[in-house]
Amino acid sequence: MIMLEAVMAQERVIKLFPDGAPGEDSLYVEIIDKSGRRVANETVTRITNVDTPSIVIYEAPEELACGAALIVCPGGGYDRLAYDLEGEEVCLWLNELGITGVLLKYRVPRRPGREKHEAPLQDLQRAISCVRANASHLNIDSNRLGVMGFSAGAHLCVMASNSFDSRTYPDLDWMDRVSCRPNFCLLVYPAYLDGENFRLAPEIRVSSRTPPTMLIQTEDDKSYINSSLFYYYALKEAGVPAWLHLYRKGGHGYGLRDTGAVVNSWPDRAEDWFREIGVLRE
Repeated sequence: MIMLEAVMAQERVIKLFPDGAPGEDSLYVEIIDKSGRRVANETVTRITNVDTPSIVIYEAPEELACGAALIVCPGGGYDRLAYDLEGEEVCLWLNELGITGVLLKYRVPRRPGREKHEAPLQDLQRAISCVRANASHLNIDSNRLGVMGFSAGAHLCVMASNSFDSRTYPDLDWMDRVSCRPNFCLLVYPAYLDGENFRLAPEIRVSSRTPPTMLIQTEDDKSYINSSLFYYYALKEAGVPAWLHLYRKGGHGYGLRDTGAVVNSWPDRAEDWFREIGVLRE
């Protein structure tokens, strides 16, 4: 049993499956790479070979805390995680708004013989239930628990937003009987959402119970722009409250860093949205 109240550090690390993640039969040696891609003249820390999914809790400062929380899912093509660019830096930004950030380290790379999102979805569903079940210990409102993701991490958030009626692994304990439906969803340059003939990817089934969603997208992100457009349209057709901010330029993979594009102002739009839907309260 995981009891978050027993971990008192400001930055709390919790293994989601203490006895081993479902379906894991291989041992991976985690690799942390800080020598590759750069964004805004800073390196990006990328992690792969994750076989022990976990969450890190970034509690909002007491004087700012609003009672809301967001589980943050970095991208990386389901092969690696852009851990600082789309994870640690995002949680610190959320803290500035008074929101508790929960950084998910989900399993990568893609597991042979399994759908790209299968193992990561187990990890995210477990994370949502774990955080919600321990809401009182984290000083958060269990009805203001959202998910946000970047690129492949955004696809993962979409899967969690539309697959909450069926848990993707057998119940392990009492926490798995707590809802894994996110209350809201923020998607930044989402990937893999579009299918053929102007339809969504077949694994995505939007309904009226899909949570309110905001999407951030640029037109020159040519490989993935249809992901945002198709998903926004599906949300609209299902009657789900949806917001789409479409910028002309900015590309893909900028996170919160200043790359000199207008899209870098997206955190301001997200803050406006948080206020509009009641995540942030005056």
